[in-house]
Amino acid sequence: MKNSRSILLFAAVLSFLMLTACSNKENNNKTAVANAVSFDEVLASRRSVRSYDATKTISEAEVRELLIATQEAPSWANQQPSKYYVAMTPEKVEAVANLVGERNKQNVAGAPVLIVSTYEKGKSGFFRGEQTNEVGDGWGAYDNGLSNAYFILKARSKGFDTLIMGMRDSDALRELFNIPENEAIMAVISLGYRSGELRQPEHRPLDEVVEFF
Repeated sequence: MKNSRSILLFAAVLSFLMLTACSNKENNNKTAVANAVSFDEVLASRRSVRSYDATKTISEAEVRELLIATQEAPSWANQQPSKYYVAMTPEKVEAVANLVGERNKQNVAGAPVLIVSTYEKGKSGFFRGEQTNEVGDGWGAYDNGLSNAYFILKARSKGFDTLIMGMRDSDALRELFNIPENEAIMAVISLGYRSGELRQPEHRPLDEVVEFF
C-alpha cells in the first residue's frame, strides 16, 4: 500500500513538472513571436542615421552575425566579390572617421564600429577572364551594393543603425587596412545605435520610377 502511494505521488509530481515545462516553452515561443520584427517593419524603420548614442557598444560577435547575413546575398555566378574591413578599436575607428570628410566625421561621432566595404575586381561581370558585357566591373559594384543592403537590413532587424558613406579617402583607407590593389574600395559604413527619433523621408511617386508593359 505504501509503495502504491509513493508511485502515485511520483507520477503526480512528474506530471506537474511536464505541464510546467510545456507551459514555459509555450510562453517562451509566444514571447519570441511577439518580439519578432517583420520584414516590412525593418524596411520602414531603416534610416541613414547621422546621430549615434555614444554610450552603447556593439560586440565582435554581433558584427560577425551581420556579416554572415551578407553571405546570403546573390552575386554574379556566386563569385562573392565583397569584402569587409572592420574598425572596432577606438584607435581604428578614429582613424577611419578622419578619412570620411569633416561632415561625415560629425555624422558618425559616437558610432562604435566603422566598416570599409570593397569588392574584388575582375570577378563579377567576367567569364574565363573576359568581360561579359559593357558593364564589366560595374557588376562587382552591383554585387557589393547587394551585400551592403543585406548588411544594413540585418543590422536594423537587430536594432542597430547604419550610414553608408561614399565620401572617403580611398588611398588612405587602402594603406590603413593594407587593402590589396585588386580590390575596389566602395563605401564606409557606420554601425551603432540611433540617438533620437528620425523623420520619414519623402519618396518619389512609384509611377515616376516604374513602367509596366
